[in-house]
Amino acid sequence: MLPSLSLLLFAVGAAAAVPYQEYILAPSSRTIRPTAVYLRSGSVSSEAALLDSGVSSGGRLTLGAFNSSVTYDFGKNIAGWVNFNTTSDGGSLGVTFSESSLWVSSEACDGTRGIILDAPMVFNITGAGHYAAPTIMERGAFRYLTLVNRGLDSLSIDDLWVHFTAMPHWADDSLQNYTGWFNSNDEKLNRVWYAGAYTLQMVTMDPTRGNAVFYSNATNPDGFYLWWLNTTVANGTSMLTDGAKRDRLAWSADLSVSVPGVAVTTFDLVSARNAFDDIFDFQSADGMLPYGGFPVSLGNAASFTYHVYALIGVWNVYRWSGDQSYIDEKWVQWKAGMEWAVAQIDNTGLANITATFDWLRFGMGGHNIEANTLLFYTLSLGVALARNQNDSTAADRWSQLAAGVQSAAIDLLWQPDVGLFKDNETTTLAPQDGNTWAVKSGLVTNASQVAQISEALQARWGPYGAPAPEAADAISPFISGFELETHFMANRTTAALTLIRNMWADFMLDDPRMTNSTFIEGYSTTGELHYAPYPSISHAHGWSIGPTSSLTTYVGGIQLLSGAGATWAIVPQVGDLTRVDAGFSTSLGGFSSKWSTNGTVFRLEISTPEGTTGIVGLPLPGNHTSATLTGTDLEGVTVTVDESGRYWIEDSAGGDLEITVVGL
Repeated sequence: MLPSLSLLLFAVGAAAAVPYQEYILAPSSRTIRPTAVYLRSGSVSSEAALLDSGVSSGGRLTLGAFNSSVTYDFGKNIAGWVNFNTTSDGGSLGVTFSESSLWVSSEACDGTRGIILDAPMVFNITGAGHYAAPTIMERGAFRYLTLVNRGLDSLSIDDLWVHFTAMPHWADDSLQNYTGWFNSNDEKLNRVWYAGAYTLQMVTMDPTRGNAVFYSNATNPDGFYLWWLNTTVANGTSMLTDGAKRDRLAWSADLSVSVPGVAVTTFDLVSARNAFDDIFDFQSADGMLPYGGFPVSLGNAASFTYHVYALIGVWNVYRWSGDQSYIDEKWVQWKAGMEWAVAQIDNTGLANITATFDWLRFGMGGHNIEANTLLFYTLSLGVALARNQNDSTAADRWSQLAAGVQSAAIDLLWQPDVGLFKDNETTTLAPQDGNTWAVKSGLVTNASQVAQISEALQARWGPYGAPAPEAADAISPFISGFELETHFMANRTTAALTLIRNMWADFMLDDPRMTNSTFIEGYSTTGELHYAPYPSISHAHGWSIGPTSSLTTYVGGIQLLSGAGATWAIVPQVGDLTRVDAGFSTSLGGFSSKWSTNGTVFRLEISTPEGTTGIVGLPLPGNHTSATLTGTDLEGVTVTVDESGRYWIEDSAGGDLEITVVGL
């Protein structure tokens, strides 16, 4: 007998064009003008004439003699080349930049190195006309731009604009052409999703303008760093990097977060491929991958965790693209990388970590839980890829090694009285990174143990988010993005949503020191904006956008089970929400999930590509423990129920489907 469930199945219309354009932060044009005046100093007049709302008035800004300045606010983080028109015959104009209001200054810019401020960009005016920043003086990210008169005579400027340079391979009028969307009854979640999408666009750059800070420490007479962006860090016309301002190169850990985010927003996987090509181009003869892309790859820094993150990243590109030729091309190198990683396993069954560079956490080394959960996850991916490549020997061997890692990690490092794993056998410190990956990787399979980890992590939250005790006074949006997945995987949906609201929306977006548009790299547990050695940190960092993919994957419930979604699952998590509309496209077509509930009725509309197959997991509405089953067409549909009360429609064919669950 079928379980009690009200089920209506019938065709619905095809998914419409991407909705919710009003939330998209990407500009409609590459020409951007400021929206407000933030500060003024000295003799300044008609500063509003250069605003987007005032430029057509025919007025002009006048900056009085030496050091008169005005700071313009673009209302959001942007990137590009400064342009202006002047009617003055001579003089000197300085330009400074800042992502945060905290670092606004007429003397220096926030640091592309992070540990030292940057010198102003200076224009020596030799006559009236148009002036533009040189190519190497592209500024990767800023919300605030300050103009300062460095001469003894007044200056007049009648237009000021920035040529937006992010997403360089997209047409000028296509920057808002997302392939994905998310909307719910909670505006905080909506804003966070789109800020994540925009952050990813901001960190997608022309690879010929990577950061050259690794080549020069030159400063000007005032001690400010002489910055430029002129290093070619990868091939191709675009590249997905870590940060828009800093570092502007490929870091595999960052890509482990940003690639899934790209997949559900813009589907710009070509930029991700270029980044991974850069990393794999520097693979050593023993199979080890570099800590970071060029020019970091030229150094001696070695990281076990970033090595396996690079392997995970290639899997992510394949999973979302479904491009068999891509994995065929990478397989020999991927397998060599996997073999280097498993060679670190000792007689305990765990990897003993000697390549200790990581994401600025301390204590990496030995039988570390983060490194070993990452290894377990990567071995699981390797089994699937080996079978894809008809390499049964590797698949069987890696499967056995994964089982050994799983068993040894639980036996050696689990702390049942704490409800968390310890970092290694020499300490009782329970890290955020290793415990989140213990759940995300599937190393922990017991539902009560997963819930215990989730609850213990939540108990450590502070007013500014989820701390990482394995780092020095840090909240890491990078690791906290994985913690979000831990709470979702524990079916503690409301906890996950609460963390997004409090950490990403209330603080990372709405604190007045933030950009209100892109996500910061990290910060102190006190809410101060410093992160490890960096006093002026990146406010547009791809590894901080975890909620964007999680909201689509868990709240929208759309999960791809094989390449490009040939097989899929749609398993929405409701939490305290009443409606959600989410979707994205792959090479196979569009995937969408739209649901609503009033506590008694749960309605779900899904659309998946024809020719695909999947499974649908339906939550019971409200606090109901049973429901009625009716329907007009149940032929060939199998419905089962699990221990949690979620109902499953198995072997669902691709296409359009509407499902209604009525609780009793």
